[in-house]
Amino acid sequence: MIFELEARHTGLFAAAACPPPLASALVAPRLDRHSQLFFSAFCKSYYLHNPFLAFPQTGKHQETMPSNVLAERLLDALEHANGFPDKNGEVDAFRYVDMKPRLLHLNTHRSCEEKTFVDVVGEISARIRSTDHLDVILSPSIRSSTNTPRSATFHPSHFEPHPMLTDAWDALRKSLVYFRGMPVGTIAALDPTEDSLNYNQVFVRDFFPSALAFLMNGEPEIVKNFLIKTLRLQALTKQIDNFTLGAGVMPASFKVLHDANRNTDTMIADFGESAIGRVAPVDSGFWWIILLRAYTKSTGDHSLADLPDFQRGMRLILSLCLSEGFDTFPTLLCADGCCMVDRRMGIYGYPVEIQTLFFLALRCARVLLKPEGGGKEFIERIDKRLHALSFHMREYFWLDFPQLNNIYRYKTEEYSHTAVNKFNVIPDSIPDWVFDFMPMKGGYFIGNVSPARMDFRWFCVGNCVAILSSLATPEQEAAIMDLFEERWEDLVGEMPLKVAYPALENHEWRIVTGCDPKNTRWSYHNGGSWPVSVDLLNPFFLSKSTPFAHLCWGLVSQLA
Repeated sequence: MIFELEARHTGLFAAAACPPPLASALVAPRLDRHSQLFFSAFCKSYYLHNPFLAFPQTGKHQETMPSNVLAERLLDALEHANGFPDKNGEVDAFRYVDMKPRLLHLNTHRSCEEKTFVDVVGEISARIRSTDHLDVILSPSIRSSTNTPRSATFHPSHFEPHPMLTDAWDALRKSLVYFRGMPVGTIAALDPTEDSLNYNQVFVRDFFPSALAFLMNGEPEIVKNFLIKTLRLQALTKQIDNFTLGAGVMPASFKVLHDANRNTDTMIADFGESAIGRVAPVDSGFWWIILLRAYTKSTGDHSLADLPDFQRGMRLILSLCLSEGFDTFPTLLCADGCCMVDRRMGIYGYPVEIQTLFFLALRCARVLLKPEGGGKEFIERIDKRLHALSFHMREYFWLDFPQLNNIYRYKTEEYSHTAVNKFNVIPDSIPDWVFDFMPMKGGYFIGNVSPARMDFRWFCVGNCVAILSSLATPEQEAAIMDLFEERWEDLVGEMPLKVAYPALENHEWRIVTGCDPKNTRWSYHNGGSWPVSVDLLNPFFLSKSTPFAHLCWGLVSQLA
């Protein structure tokens, strides 16, 4: 179980941010009969009015599956995952396997008109708020004080929350950090048995899944406080030794110091000057913009994003990313350890996680920015960069079996604007494991592309965000999910999900990580399991035209 193994990590509470039926399925795969009856009733009420879910047909065109049929198929899949026989008395767990969509021709020039992750979050939140008689499943303390959880009382229209969800929300609320009496975030980890280091601070990237949980639980004030306080921290002078960082840099984390004698609170930010490795966080500004969009979409409150300070904060972040320089690519050049993989792991250059977050942040900023006060110029620059970035990522970062064959046959030392091997990648540099890992059907965005170098490793966050942001085409989305199914044991295994694959070992580990004892093979960032990554997959099931019942059943049965 997810919460049984790592209940202390606050990021894992993102499973509670899922729509209730899917959260129940992910967190408590094997349900008792009482929970089974609840799940059946709730699925029927929830999925009957879900406009997202569609079902692939055998022809060229796709037609939307009737919601009642989809609900019944989802319930059937859940029953099979729990061992209930069908009408003939047999358990056929693979009855929906043939429903998987087939890959067609990839269109790398598709426009960006699909719904993003934050759009899905907002619509799910609105839908949950419209079903108040079922909101007890989300949290035993919904719409109550952030200190005192509400005890769930029995009512014919109420169902008891699953104990695991109750424990998860209790732990999440214990991790809240207060500044002058207001909750402003959650600490990175709640583990009294370990040396806290900087895990007792509020990290921008780590708070994001917790923020989604609070938004979907009807508690937007915590998220609003977080956005306001981090924006004020952005205005601080950021200096490391004798060098001053750019004005738009967002902090990686912050902590609140309480002076009991003076009864005052002080907020201290870390922009990388105290971090291990002294690397500034490139992704913090992106997560902040994405969360601001999620808050606006979820609450319908545009007044916060329209404030001059917030407009200026977004422009400062974008000015760092859209400034002209010596770059020949639309991707962002970054140092090692600048994102969630915040230790030396060989991701320097153009890491896929940063590029996909950059793409999603640009799409969110495109909606939030106002034309006044210089915003129009940024909007025009965003449009140009989105077009160039989407083409570059789909064309050069995408790897499937045909593309792998093409790279294997690359010619080198091509000097021409018509060169096929534009990055002069030497075919002998392709690692042997790629040929075993790459299935005949399936694909993914590789970890890095730079001159004479391709990092063929799989990175979970980058590929999941590529789906959620619609950076990936529909065919590429299907291919990534095909890869999950074909390589389930490698990417998911007993505890979801591997943050990277494969792990660096032996001599390669010594050279790339600098003998980092924390990133030994299959640990932490080096192929370790991060259950929080599951929350990046859940909106995909709700928002894309995929065989939702089959994929949901796959997660339920494998996590059991």
